[in-house]
Amino acid sequence: MSIELANQQSPLPASLLPALEVRGLVKHYPGVKALDGVDFHVNQNEVLGLAGENGAGKSTLLKALVGLVRPDAGQIYVRGEKVRMRSVVDAANHGVGMVFQEQSLVPNLTAAENIVLGSEGPGVRRGMYRWDTMRKLAQEQLDKIGSTIDPRARTDTLTFADRQMVEIAKVLRIEQRTRFAPVIILDEPTSVLESGEVETLFTQIRRLREFASVIFVSHRLDEVLEVCDRVTVLRGGQSVGDVATAGAVPGDLHRLMIGSTGSDDHYHDSSIERPAGEPRPRLTVRGLSGPSFRDVDLDIAEGEILAIVGVHGSGREDVCRALFGAQETVAGEVTLDGKKLDLSGSRAACSAGVGYVPAERKIEGMVGPMSVADNMTLTKQGVRCVGPLVVPVRQASVVDTWISRLSIRTPHRGTAIQRLSGGNQQKVVLARWLVGGDIRLLLLDHPTRGLDIGARSEVYKLMRELANTGVATLLLADSLEEAIGMADRIVVMSDGRITAEVACPSGAKPTPLDLVKEMV
Repeated sequence: MSIELANQQSPLPASLLPALEVRGLVKHYPGVKALDGVDFHVNQNEVLGLAGENGAGKSTLLKALVGLVRPDAGQIYVRGEKVRMRSVVDAANHGVGMVFQEQSLVPNLTAAENIVLGSEGPGVRRGMYRWDTMRKLAQEQLDKIGSTIDPRARTDTLTFADRQMVEIAKVLRIEQRTRFAPVIILDEPTSVLESGEVETLFTQIRRLREFASVIFVSHRLDEVLEVCDRVTVLRGGQSVGDVATAGAVPGDLHRLMIGSTGSDDHYHDSSIERPAGEPRPRLTVRGLSGPSFRDVDLDIAEGEILAIVGVHGSGREDVCRALFGAQETVAGEVTLDGKKLDLSGSRAACSAGVGYVPAERKIEGMVGPMSVADNMTLTKQGVRCVGPLVVPVRQASVVDTWISRLSIRTPHRGTAIQRLSGGNQQKVVLARWLVGGDIRLLLLDHPTRGLDIGARSEVYKLMRELANTGVATLLLADSLEEAIGMADRIVVMSDGRITAEVACPSGAKPTPLDLVKEMV
């Protein structure tokens, strides 16, 4: 292990030293100063929240803590000892592990194999797995977090929430490699969990506090305040304040995150423009059925935002994908502006003026190594090509216009999109459907997932602007509050069927409880 003793021995006893401390951490990328002298610490047996807008430096800081990024300056201390994290293995040797936002499990292995992978110890003898021993080792970690998952279960048969538990159990194996009590980093662990699953996760985090320290990262500020003891806020690559969660409200964190009080009009209701007369119907769905949904009837008018809500497995995601030609259907008819919509594939949907922003942005919504410019014009070749050839000047003009209009923070249009923050990646994905000027129906599957409060507000503003131009929007919201705040009407789905429709006029919005009653 590459441990260097601090220059001066701390006068504090070991039990009072921070479990992990960062002093003056600096990291430069071309054109960007991602970390600008960050200071923060997490105490022993504490749950520390880490909050900040997209681009504030959170991801870079976490990667530095687990050895994926080497800082240009600054120090990291574990229990008062200065350390250098040169790799993930190095970080594990110091007792620091991370559950990544994008899960890192091997799907065709069992839970036990994933948990002990890379630290099999007595689970392997002479190059051969000792299956009983390996399962026992995995069960020890699952027992620590109170999980009832069968270690023999294949990982790809588990729910997302259960896979999160396997990830945590896997990280806890670092106890076998170090003399330190572990520091567990949870990066956006609730981003795709339902409310009941979130409560289960919070129970496990409180259990972890008994023998470990936890750094909890989430854009959902109410969750940060509920589960954490204290919150450190980053802004512009710097730590700008600590907030004790007792008595704090999300607005306290928001003010630190953006440096101002922000706007009370979070959903931009004041920008709604209602056309004179009765709006024309844009999308009409009758009797649409597929493997996970049946007999779905929907109507969306020009400029209307319709939200579909439902618990996991309700079928709403598959309905959204079916309207883009990305999910099989077996019956039904769909018309767009009075003409039958071809559901045979996504190419036909694009040609008809249908856009789709998928929930899994990094998997289905963008090509990471490709540039901002190429991602933005991926489905609209006509805006950048003359015949079969790309005309760089033509592409640059269109892309720069939308970078400016959407305030996309990027060093250059040629920057790889994977280098951008999540909020700016999402703006590029949205811009893809706007550059051609022919969008008529926009399908948004959790468009604000993983975005901070400022980036979410910018997405809401764009949705309002598109609605004002007549674009019809189908929204699968990230929360009931988001659906209520943005929708003109809300449709409830359960077990693959529509079970209710709820009016959602401005000034007379339903409550989350009103919707939950229809969902269960």
